[in-house]
Amino acid sequence: MAGDGGEAKKAAAAAVHPAIEPLSYLLGTWRGEGEGGFPTISSFKYGEQLNFTHPGNKPVIAYSQKTWKLNSGEPMHSESGYWRPKPDGTIEVVIAQSTGLVEVQKGTYDAEKKIIKLESELVGNASKVKEISRVFTLANEELSYVVEMATNLTSRQPHLKASLKKL
Repeated sequence: MAGDGGEAKKAAAAAVHPAIEPLSYLLGTWRGEGEGGFPTISSFKYGEQLNFTHPGNKPVIAYSQKTWKLNSGEPMHSESGYWRPKPDGTIEVVIAQSTGLVEVQKGTYDAEKKIIKLESELVGNASKVKEISRVFTLANEELSYVVEMATNLTSRQPHLKASLKKL
């Protein structure tokens, strides 16, 4: 009987809301390396960790990200937010960045191909950034992404790309 309490807790923790099921492959911690650049900044490389967690009873995935300099481990950027997939294959994402910038993203996901495409509906509290797109792809057990950005001085161009493995 003592084992029953632990079993019930494990079952509850493993439960995934039906709306989250198509993206449940994201759940967990991902770690890897990326590189960035833009016409107005020097190119750089970074380490990164993404966490996707799910409370079980809500149709939402909590998202957090942090990056660091590869050579020193010094923290660089961080952001967090929520991903809300809908049964029709659309998704809404809200992200707050450590820089003060906020994003409202809308897009689509393909559960079979494991591709998520996001386009900014709103970029708030940003003096220069006008739009941001993000594309996440899972292939060969690697989660990769590409971020493109447009500013008041540049059209949309590649900004970041990374490849991560699940821990």
